[in-house]
Amino acid sequence: MEKKKKTLFVAFSSQKGGVGKSTFTAILASTLHYSRGLNVAVFDCDYPQHSLAQMRQRDQSAIMKNETFKKLAFQQFKTINKKAYPIFQCKPELALKEAEQFLKLSPIPVDIIFFDLPGTVNTPGLLSTLAGMNHIFSPITADRVVLESTLSFTDVMTNVLIKNGETSIETIRLFWNQVDGRERSVLYNHYDKIIHELGLTLMETRVTDSKRFRKESESEAKTVFRSTLLPPDRRLVRSCKMDMFIEEFLKTIKLKDNG
Repeated sequence: MEKKKKTLFVAFSSQKGGVGKSTFTAILASTLHYSRGLNVAVFDCDYPQHSLAQMRQRDQSAIMKNETFKKLAFQQFKTINKKAYPIFQCKPELALKEAEQFLKLSPIPVDIIFFDLPGTVNTPGLLSTLAGMNHIFSPITADRVVLESTLSFTDVMTNVLIKNGETSIETIRLFWNQVDGRERSVLYNHYDKIIHELGLTLMETRVTDSKRFRKESESEAKTVFRSTLLPPDRRLVRSCKMDMFIEEFLKTIKLKDNG
């Protein structure tokens, strides 16, 4: 009898806003679901703004107004014969329970559930929900406040919770986001050393800064980058090294795509 494949619980988590958690969740979910042959679901737990659920509504509107996107969406459905991945709104303290209930009722096997979580550590239920993740990815930027906040939180998760065996967490990975190519690499090398000395793990790929990260599907646009209904344009993905990040992400969580 074939063993049922385990659904991975993944979160992009940070204790600071504006570092790209929701953006990475949307781009990874869309790439894996629409281009890589995996089945994905998203739980938007960023209460009360629910930014990903709102993004889905804006994406649906943009596709109706933009002929290029409409054609892309039609071609995509015809090619992969697959619905858009679901986005569920829920509070952080209920996320794990609702995800398990969804998996019980899902007519198809789900490879990954992404959880978009709040950036405030004292949010009710946040720590217990994070402890239920299999893999956590934390974006960091070369900003002292962002670094200190994220490193201290990740240090607790890595060296206290995981070592005490109180979690489902298999890996926690920090990664550089919004890297400015004009900044001195010696600065990042200095921070890399500090991260290593703390016993934390850093991904090799440094995702470079791109204005596209702050842009969604627009009514006049010809290319897609951040969308919950279409995968990002491959040229745009390569330009900020997101393609390399996705490959390292899949290797880290030990999941092969079907694309």
